[in-house]
Amino acid sequence: MDSFPVIDMEKLLGRERGAAMEILRDACEKWGFFEILNHGISHDLMDEVEKVNKEQYNKCREQKFNEFANKALENADSEIDHLDWESTFFLRHLPVSNISEIPDLDDQYRKAMKEFAAAIEKLAERLLDLLGENLELEKGYLKKAFSNGSKGPTFGTKVSSYPPCPRPDLVKGLRAHTDAGGIILLFQDDQVSGLQFLKDGEWLDVPPMRHAIVVNLGDQLEVITNGKYKGVVHRVVAQTDGNRMSIASFYNPGSDAVIFPAPAPVEKEAEEKKEVYPRFVFEDYMKLYVGHKFQAKEPRFEAMKAMEAVATHPIATS
Repeated sequence: MDSFPVIDMEKLLGRERGAAMEILRDACEKWGFFEILNHGISHDLMDEVEKVNKEQYNKCREQKFNEFANKALENADSEIDHLDWESTFFLRHLPVSNISEIPDLDDQYRKAMKEFAAAIEKLAERLLDLLGENLELEKGYLKKAFSNGSKGPTFGTKVSSYPPCPRPDLVKGLRAHTDAGGIILLFQDDQVSGLQFLKDGEWLDVPPMRHAIVVNLGDQLEVITNGKYKGVVHRVVAQTDGNRMSIASFYNPGSDAVIFPAPAPVEKEAEEKKEVYPRFVFEDYMKLYVGHKFQAKEPRFEAMKAMEAVATHPIATS
């Protein structure tokens, strides 16, 4: 099996650009996950973000999680399939930030995360342009596809900790799922592993790498590329040692954006594979996803197709 794809973004600026773009194309078509280095986010900022997040967990969330953990494993003797071994909260950046409203965050934390979010947003948009270039779409197409409603894209960060688990045989850090949105950029712990993705029926580790950003593709990019790129099933395996940090930023379509397959040449290739994805409003997909996150994505797409069919050919009632 080929090694996990790692892309040095500095090579996109020089004579090795063609080869780097080919690695990116292969990663999107065959893996759905890859890591990027030299991405333009300063290592000092990443170190500060790691520091304030680990301190915030220790100070504000650890005790509450321990209380949850004790109850979760009490009298458990078989696999627990209705909860995850994680402590998490969500920061919204677009369309309107909520970081000033989240309790238990000090000024140092808010400052670091605002700066980090701005850098990640810029990187996400750069990556969308690179993906679009590989797909031979007009420049800026994917960002426009995420912003074709009245509200622009949505963007937020899920801040998670995966503390040590005494019974990883009974509970997952995070159950297997695909991500509903667009493109996901993850700053993960480089000391504690646990993130895995499904490739060719086998669970593979996403290797922790210092100062790297892990990228994976969500369901909306699968639709827009008509299946050329796939949203990949992934999970977090609980560990007996170490508290794994995960800072996952989701650059998604606006809630009222209409999502549909892009025009040729992507469409032409998809037609040859006889894969045609539906047209829908992103918010409608999210409403369905919330109740079916840990189930297969294909029935969600079929449900969207059914909604599209009803909208296109309404049943006469009189």
